[in-house]
Amino acid sequence: MTEDTANRGAPSADKSVLVEFDAVNKSYDGQTPVVQDLNLVVADGEFLTLLGPSGSGKTTSLMMLAGFEMPSSGQIRLNGQPIQNLAPHRRNIGVVFQNYALFPHMTVAENLAYPLKVRRLPKHEIKASVTRALDMVQMSAFAERRPVQLSGGQQQRVALARALVFEPALVLMDEPLGALDKNLREHMQLEIKRIHSNLGFAVMYVTHDQSEALTMSDRIAIFNNGRIEQIAPPECLYEQPQSAFVASFIGDNNAIRGSVSDVDGTECTVTTSDGALIRSRYAGDISRGDTVVVSVRPERLSLSGPELQADNSLPAVISEVIYLGDHIRVHAETQSRQIMKIKLQNLSVRPSLTSGESTHVSWSVRDGVVLKI
Repeated sequence: MTEDTANRGAPSADKSVLVEFDAVNKSYDGQTPVVQDLNLVVADGEFLTLLGPSGSGKTTSLMMLAGFEMPSSGQIRLNGQPIQNLAPHRRNIGVVFQNYALFPHMTVAENLAYPLKVRRLPKHEIKASVTRALDMVQMSAFAERRPVQLSGGQQQRVALARALVFEPALVLMDEPLGALDKNLREHMQLEIKRIHSNLGFAVMYVTHDQSEALTMSDRIAIFNNGRIEQIAPPECLYEQPQSAFVASFIGDNNAIRGSVSDVDGTECTVTTSDGALIRSRYAGDISRGDTVVVSVRPERLSLSGPELQADNSLPAVISEVIYLGDHIRVHAETQSRQIMKIKLQNLSVRPSLTSGESTHVSWSVRDGVVLKI
């Protein structure tokens, strides 16, 4: 993948382009950029998640596509046609909000019928479409109830059905599961994926929840300060981050600071503040003398004695051992006072670990990546 392709976030070549953001910028006061030079392509049928911290520009990008905000500059195209001057209801885009935005005075069936009435569909078509959409989200038995009579999960299903009832090619979802508890949120993630797979519409999904993004997405765009830092499939983002920000934002991470003392092919050597040498692969343009971090995931680390031969091994003292059921989380402090997080699988036979115990934190060259700060 070329650098330009990576920056634009081009989808797979076998899918047609549905949405294009072309050099889009947004500022509310004419001075402070909220979205900066956004170039993004969304494929027909794709599930694309916009992930990032609050204020990073992901919701604003979604609202510009929906028609609720206007770009300050640049162009947004849907099926190849510019849509800046097209009213929101004429874009044929379904939208699901975090607060559901259901009409409280209407029944479930009436809520679903509303967008079809706005489109002036015949009554028999409206009735058939509402029935089909309620069946899709398994809410047929609740057609005559009002939103106040539904649980949070049921309201979310109705909101999703309303976004799908007119069969749009694209559905936008802005933190749609944020108000649900953990178990219901995880269940709805799978439900949304099931419906998406069955119907084949495209989704642009906004969240700040990393696990939600990893679970649901074909690709994830990581937003930071109004720009896309990296866009790629979940596995690629997790295993091959292209910046320290992406490595820290996707999943749990250890970031060991140091400077590059040698570069050799696809690997380099990093010297930490206490003189320890770490050998690792690197991403981007790395040169001798650069200040960098070595990023390594907690599950890629192991604890060992000094006799074990490993690519990288740092002496450390265990400071905390936390039992979490399926795994054990260990915090160990290195000689440079770096706290390393280690995730150990909870096997039937496991070593006894205690706070204050001396150990070595070890990992292989391929399990870390050096990233310029």
